[in-house]
Amino acid sequence: MNIKKRLFALIFFSSTALFSPDLSAQKKADQVDLLGKGSFSMVILPDPQNYVKYDYNQPVFELMTAWVAENIENLNINAVICTGDLVDQNESLIPLYPRYANISSTAQWEFVSKAFSRLDHKVPYIISPGNHDYGYTRSETDHTNFPKYFPVDRNSAWKKTLVSVCNNRKGMPTLENSAFELQNENWGKILIITSEFAPRDEVLNWAKELAASTTYANHKVIFLTHSYLTWDGKRIEKENYKISPANDGQQIWDKLLYTSKNIRLLISGHFAIPDENFEHSVGLRTDKNIAGKQVHQMMFNAQALGGGMSGNGGDGWLRLLEFQPDGKTIKIRTYSPLFGFSPTTKQFAWRKAPYDQFTLVID
Repeated sequence: MNIKKRLFALIFFSSTALFSPDLSAQKKADQVDLLGKGSFSMVILPDPQNYVKYDYNQPVFELMTAWVAENIENLNINAVICTGDLVDQNESLIPLYPRYANISSTAQWEFVSKAFSRLDHKVPYIISPGNHDYGYTRSETDHTNFPKYFPVDRNSAWKKTLVSVCNNRKGMPTLENSAFELQNENWGKILIITSEFAPRDEVLNWAKELAASTTYANHKVIFLTHSYLTWDGKRIEKENYKISPANDGQQIWDKLLYTSKNIRLLISGHFAIPDENFEHSVGLRTDKNIAGKQVHQMMFNAQALGGGMSGNGGDGWLRLLEFQPDGKTIKIRTYSPLFGFSPTTKQFAWRKAPYDQFTLVID
């Protein structure tokens, strides 16, 4: 074989190996798939604040949003839900290290905005701002930087799903109080309503009227708010934050969930006990509304795991909600891409206690 033929053969076989799908595809340590054919899923990202407040924790949350983006197709992810407290301090120039961060509020907002940008133009993500997203450190005032970093036009996936907004505490329409519509051939139409921290009566009335309106009366409705439930299934009665007016968990039930016929699921975060007990990072209860329908109320917040409030931010735990093709069953699983990322640790990637994997039925 002459020199030209040898050179051609070398280039041909090298390029074939380089671009071969079998050789170039990444072999993931722990591939996650749907439990059943025909399902779709939603992902819950619990309070990110303890990832965001320390610069050395931030890569864990970036891994979580990168994992979601990577799995949109194979898990048929229709929406991503975040329970709020995007930052630890909304407006603080000097970080209160080590308990309250080692970077400024501006740096925290810039990072969490960048982390969510992995999902922009791919999937609608729906956020319920938390107490740390208002005031200076935790809801001393009604000021928030949320609208600045999450304006309505940043994610084109919202254009097809956003159907309503309610004014925030400054009298401006923002995504703090907003509603999104999803459609599925098996589940029909789903409305997801999200609210500001400790929503005012104005917000609860807007949500109630929206859910009951002719347009959405036959939708299955999910309500998202930051603070509502404790680990032992008790609704929060009263919180000691200066922001006012405000409604806490029991008032949200009394004024909105109980009186609405088609709100069937509530999702919240916020509550945390820094004791490394998985059971204290979740909560669940089911009650009947005024129409006799079951309303499932679920809390999920991993921020105290992985070393407490000054630990790694939450060990990467997120929650998968898989909506089964029967149109009424939701299978819940709890997973960490941080552990699943490596063959060495993937055996720890799934939490398998009854409070971490269970089934909800929308009757």
